[in-house]
Amino acid sequence: MNKILIVIALFIANFSFSQAPAEWKEKDEFHKVMAQTFHPVEDGNYNPIRERSNEMYQKAVAWQKSTIPAGYNKKKISKVLKKLVKESKELDKKIKAGTTDAEIKADLTELHDIFHEIVGLCKHE
Repeated sequence: MNKILIVIALFIANFSFSQAPAEWKEKDEFHKVMAQTFHPVEDGNYNPIRERSNEMYQKAVAWQKSTIPAGYNKKKISKVLKKLVKESKELDKKIKAGTTDAEIKADLTELHDIFHEIVGLCKHE
């Protein structure tokens, strides 16, 4: 009886851990820059995104080039990562050209939404 309970417990534990989101270093690195630039903009501070827009773009490129964890919908994630890279590059160009705070906020909010779209896709199918 105890052996059966142990086997069942191990099966449940294995199943639970196999459903946990995979670690994805490049996603986490992009998220760090997004958090450190997006939240200050919400408070009216545009300096972090003005100073780090190219870094955000580079992190988006690195994320796109990275290996998508096994079990994720690679086709959908690849499509949205492509959009993230494109929009990150556009934001960087606009900032370098001296765009307005209002445009930065709108574009960064869109990038934030794209990021969360990808995060929503980061689950095992």
